[in-house]
Amino acid sequence: MWVIVGLGNPGAEYAQTRHNVGFMVVEAIARRWSIALERCDAALRIGRGAIAGHPVLLAEPQMYMNCSGEALSQCPRDADDEVVVVYDDLDLPSGNVRVRRSGRSAGHRGVASILAHVGEEFARVRVGIGRPPEGHDPADYVLTPLPAAQLVALRNDVERASDAVECVVKEGTQAAMNRFNIRVRPDTE
Repeated sequence: MWVIVGLGNPGAEYAQTRHNVGFMVVEAIARRWSIALERCDAALRIGRGAIAGHPVLLAEPQMYMNCSGEALSQCPRDADDEVVVVYDDLDLPSGNVRVRRSGRSAGHRGVASILAHVGEEFARVRVGIGRPPEGHDPADYVLTPLPAAQLVALRNDVERASDAVECVVKEGTQAAMNRFNIRVRPDTE
């Protein structure tokens, strides 16, 4: 089974922020494949279903981003399950998606938490959100709700990232890397 984990922060105040792009991707996949997401316990929101006949478990950790690994360690999964983690990336220009088989956290605290609590064996789908303008706090940049025009652009990126996740599930990580690891557009923010 594929376990697809979207990183974000719980709560309505974070729902339309750059930091919740992982949740947005999981929710887009859930809509596409008619998978109901439900609260599993205090730590997780999950949904079980299939993508093109491949069994999947969608998961959204319900602890804050920096505790994602703690929440994911409580996820009902088997040792041989394949895991894909979807998250925002400040160092990747907006509009770009990158698929990787493995790697380090690169300073992303949610990924660092997963590495610490779950281990290194998971694929990544990074969604570029670009860097904040000079002099702006990165925390404010990722946690401030987006204006409507920027939210529309981010939703397009979410659809592309959802396509990448589906490609990983249907065709494998290498095929997704070949198809999605290209520069789409320069950072316009």
